[in-house]
Amino acid sequence: MALRSSPHDSTTQVVLQTIAAYEGSAADCLARWSKRRLRRPPLLSEWLRHLPVDARLLDLGCGGGQDAGNLRQRGYRVVGLDRTNALLSAGRRREPSLPLVLGDLRQLPFQTKSFDGLWAAASLMHLPKPVARRVLIDLCSLVRPGGFLAATVTYGVKSGIVMDGWVPGRYFARWKKDELARSVGRAGWEILELKIVTNLERKGRWLNLLAQRLG
Repeated sequence: MALRSSPHDSTTQVVLQTIAAYEGSAADCLARWSKRRLRRPPLLSEWLRHLPVDARLLDLGCGGGQDAGNLRQRGYRVVGLDRTNALLSAGRRREPSLPLVLGDLRQLPFQTKSFDGLWAAASLMHLPKPVARRVLIDLCSLVRPGGFLAATVTYGVKSGIVMDGWVPGRYFARWKKDELARSVGRAGWEILELKIVTNLERKGRWLNLLAQRLG
């Protein structure tokens, strides 16, 4: 996977480039996802076991709303958030009554303590690490005391813009297990599980996180 080095202080540039990459590849993304049988990831199933059956959930980086739609069908009160207009538009056409919100992880448009659980599959990794650390603090304020976060981020040491693959031009922050653990703990979360997985839900090596808000 080809990486082009990108300094972490160029936050706006790399985030905007990532958004543009998704906007430009939205049709391809939707076509690929539509061909796949929707399977509930093991991490998502584990996260749901900690939550009540009518929990209020937020899907961060929801794309076209695949996970959000499935969660709503199962009785959860769910909201999806994404920054890619084209993906959200497709999701709204497919499920007009599903609440899909255009918004930025860096400026979350929700009140504190609005949710019981947060699902962040392959979304936080598109933020430079200093920004992601601040977002982890913001996310902690979004859930009620005792609420749960499940997240997946790319594992490794070299961050940058990925210029190959099926959505070229996206920024990936790669995390080591210990540095993610420190960042999550400092943000006010208690880690219930943090493990490295390989080719489980997506290709490559990932960190799967399950955490609970302290207090």
